[in-house]
Amino acid sequence: MDKTIKLYKEWRFFIFLLLLMSVFRSAVADWYTVPTASMKPSILEGDRIFVNKMAYGLRVPFTTIPVAKWSAPERGDVVVFESAVADKRLVKRVIGIAVDTVQIVANQLIVNGQQAEYQTSAPDSAAINWGNGNNPPLLLNERLAGLQHEVALSHTRSFFGPVTVPENHLFVLGDNRDNSADSRFIGFVPINEVLGKAKGVIVSLNPDSYYLPRKARYFKAFDSDI
Repeated sequence: MDKTIKLYKEWRFFIFLLLLMSVFRSAVADWYTVPTASMKPSILEGDRIFVNKMAYGLRVPFTTIPVAKWSAPERGDVVVFESAVADKRLVKRVIGIAVDTVQIVANQLIVNGQQAEYQTSAPDSAAINWGNGNNPPLLLNERLAGLQHEVALSHTRSFFGPVTVPENHLFVLGDNRDNSADSRFIGFVPINEVLGKAKGVIVSLNPDSYYLPRKARYFKAFDSDI
């Protein structure tokens, strides 16, 4: 017993520190490594992204029980959520909020009847490995309703919808439109599944190059405003 008390006294600071860090990561902010290509070119495999878990409200640590809510996800936000349908944690971009009508016609995004505009893009991540051989996707800047971000579109025209987003749900898409399991496949995302808003890349390690750092991507923010 005396030995246990002695060990506790010696390690109590580190135990408290670990507990504090766990509470912080559960309720305030966290960082996640992105293992897939669904958000290219905005997010690459090996990016470690910073997520603000208090962006929309506060929850009881280690639970999904809300304590307070002060905002809701908006179009253009990059959100991290625990998908019950996909049974995994996902990161996608919010395209439609409650009562929005979303449609894709020949690769062109249409929200509430307004068509997105596209321009050829040359992202700073020009060394992206797309794994498409001699047929990489088109890299375009998508502009819609005062928002813009880069997307990757295939040369094959795709169609979807129209669908209307129900209350307390979101319609999300991956920026890599033809390599993303998003609302076209898993359906609308309940807002209560959203863990937080991804603000940007903290650090990035390149899995195609022995996990060497991509220093140009350090502290790269996700900015979707025009």
